Amino acid sequence: MNRQRSRSLRRAAVASAVLLSAHMIFPSPDAGYGLNYVVADMREPAAISGNTACPQRMRMDISTAGGVNRQWSTSLGTNPVSILTADQTPAGQLNEIESAIEQSFAPWTGVSGSALTPSALSPLAGTSVQDACAVDEVNTICFNQSDPAFSTGVLSFTRIETADVIGEQVSASSPPSSFVGQILDADILIRPGDPTTQFATPAALASNPTAYDLVSVLTHEVGHLFGMGHSGVWPAVMFPFVPPAGTFLGSRSTAQSPDAPLADDDRASVRTLYPGPGDSAYSGFISGRVLPANPLALSGQPAGTTGIFAAHVVAMDATTGAVVAGAVSGWSCSDPGPPVFDGSYNLQSLPVGPDQEYWLYAQPFDGPVETGDVLEQTILCRNTLTDPGWPAQFACVTPQPMSNFSVTKVSGP
Repeated sequence: MNRQRSRSLRRAAVASAVLLSAHMIFPSPDAGYGLNYVVADMREPAAISGNTACPQRMRMDISTAGGVNRQWSTSLGTNPVSILTADQTPAGQLNEIESAIEQSFAPWTGVSGSALTPSALSPLAGTSVQDACAVDEVNTICFNQSDPAFSTGVLSFTRIETADVIGEQVSASSPPSSFVGQILDADILIRPGDPTTQFATPAALASNPTAYDLVSVLTHEVGHLFGMGHSGVWPAVMFPFVPPAGTFLGSRSTAQSPDAPLADDDRASVRTLYPGPGDSAYSGFISGRVLPANPLALSGQPAGTTGIFAAHVVAMDATTGAVVAGAVSGWSCSDPGPPVFDGSYNLQSLPVGPDQEYWLYAQPFDGPVETGDVLEQTILCRNTLTDPGWPAQFACVTPQPMSNFSVTKVSGP
């Protein structure tokens, strides 16, 4: 079993830049989107490893209605108060916070073209246990639980347990995993007991302009709970830095537009991770490689590295100039693996149409978003140094990310 910890939302300013060009859209089942990955334990028999060392996407099992269980700890910090509400009665406070939690799930289950729908969620339960965020197969949100991960600037994080073999369990009584990469337990922790940091529900935000919007923070962390990684696209909910205090990033969810807070990059990520059956409106993809002009630029990288790892590749609508999706370049893989680091990228689940055209740009992750932000939960390689006894034919070493390159324009076909 693999444990990932997302050092998630932090305080920071934002900025971005772009470079390069191309187009081309065809349907493809290939992997490669900027999501989180895990490698199966190839020391185990093929029947439970899946017999491939290709990185597998981390995701929830949504095959059963109500299969994604949810609860939150009603234990709240009071000295100081960390969650500010408009209703100050005990019952009203809990109802207001619970409503904010429901609002944070709605965008992710409201994306057209995705199989992740509200029917995948169990009813939201509550528990009075303070330290309820534990490895227990229950996906829990905690507002009053301390953790060493709350280092300077970290406002929230999601701790995830992921199966690296079929049949993995977090406890003897929990159901076994159905596939490699299945998220078995995901807990969201919000920074507690800090006199310099408070969070406000939507109803209380206007009167508390120094507080962070609770729904913004939770929506980001729920994205991690479902398997989304950080995005290098600034307006995306999965951008690794919190919106300024007193503000909300994007629009609030409505019954008509439940996914309103999400950027197109977030939506493309959901459609890629949880593709809707028969979806044709978002069946496009753009793939290619980011290569060095001088192969000597790869000196010092592991043997077999032929491309740039890891560049930020962004697709923009050629008509509107809007960013549609972003991905991380660097690798490709064919069963039984392991991956090869050839600079490949693949932007998936893009809108298609007779007049649809994209501009493609690439850039290094050289700030404010850095490679550690977008790769912090990703495992692409395992070997005898990471896992004693690892089979040599499935071993690889992940290259060091490159952030000191510039990009030359190359026209697509």
